[in-house]
Amino acid sequence: MAALVPRGLPADKDRVRRLSDSLASLLSLALPPRCPGCATPVDCDHRFCATCWQGLHFLRPPWCARCNRPFDYDRGEGAWCASCLADPPRVDGIRAAVAYGAVARRLALKLKYGGRIGVADTMAALLAPTMADGADLLVPVPLHRWRLWSRAFNQAVLIARALSRHTDVPVEIGALVRTRRTAVLRGLDRRRRRRAVAGAFRVVERSLVEGRAIVLVDDVYTSGATADACARVLLKAGAASVSVACWARVVGDDPAAH
Repeated sequence: MAALVPRGLPADKDRVRRLSDSLASLLSLALPPRCPGCATPVDCDHRFCATCWQGLHFLRPPWCARCNRPFDYDRGEGAWCASCLADPPRVDGIRAAVAYGAVARRLALKLKYGGRIGVADTMAALLAPTMADGADLLVPVPLHRWRLWSRAFNQAVLIARALSRHTDVPVEIGALVRTRRTAVLRGLDRRRRRRAVAGAFRVVERSLVEGRAIVLVDDVYTSGATADACARVLLKAGAASVSVACWARVVGDDPAAH
């Protein structure tokens, strides 16, 4: 027997759709989209105003073949920066959407401490085009459980999930854990940062990462101490490679980042 479909149902659907569109229009008038950087009203969600957009320094080639630190000029294929020549990082590339600066910092703070979780998708949308091909798995840099409980979320997890939606690369939030609480790294020199995070991470299950090209996801890359500590245990667990994807990275001597 054919299913009984009430007459007029298509018309009812049309009315519901029109009502929904009208409510959305009224909501956009009452609560217009705002610039993620300064809250100035803009045309649509995740769009920056002209001033904040100009305040973002997007990172693109030419850059170091090892760590993707931008060069002032093209030094030729395969050129490494002085920092990588002196002390090569364990990670195979650090892809960041923007250089750390006033606007980038504002977004990072809004996400990390202001609870503006929608900012994670703004970051991911700009980060996704910079990612290298061949990634198998996104792994967010973990927080210690006490810090996670106090903050209620891990900003790296939010960025990783949004990045997964933009790139179709799967994310595994449980692949890596932080085994102990570490001191705040801000203000420490490179050697002390490395010492603070040494042995602070552990791979939960080797099969999750073995033979896979892992992309560590975080909000800001500063000295690389945390990324290197994570990379050490991932590579020891059999990861084929480890690279970094982050919203912003410090590319010079920026005192606000230390």
